[in-house]
Amino acid sequence: MTNERLQRLKPLRAALMDLHKTVIESERVGYEKTFGTIQSPNQFLQLLTTDPWFAWLQPLSRLIISLDEALDEKEPGTDAAADALVDQIRSLLVASEDGEGYSKHYFEALQRDPDVVLAHAEVAKLLGPRKKTE
Repeated sequence: MTNERLQRLKPLRAALMDLHKTVIESERVGYEKTFGTIQSPNQFLQLLTTDPWFAWLQPLSRLIISLDEALDEKEPGTDAAADALVDQIRSLLVASEDGEGYSKHYFEALQRDPDVVLAHAEVAKLLGPRKKTE
């Protein structure tokens, strides 16, 4: 992976982490409105990992883990691997009102929370325009 690609992935990872945190907080608000206050950080962590309410966030969490692994490799990966990660991010951050699973939940989060919109916009800015295929 070239230094240029690596330098692009680092701020993208930071923006994804911010988006992840923002979406989690947004979901927490909805959860607490529905089920009551989450009593402790431990309980919240358990809910994040086991409760169906938060399960839709797992693809974003896994993508961040993949990005972390790529950035932490002693031997840098290929540019193609970096490009594949960027493509995965682009694909995941597509919201769909009529979709199912992640894309539907992501659409709903964008509709209800302006902080999610702002965090999404930051990631989109770092991704830049989609490359045209010939």
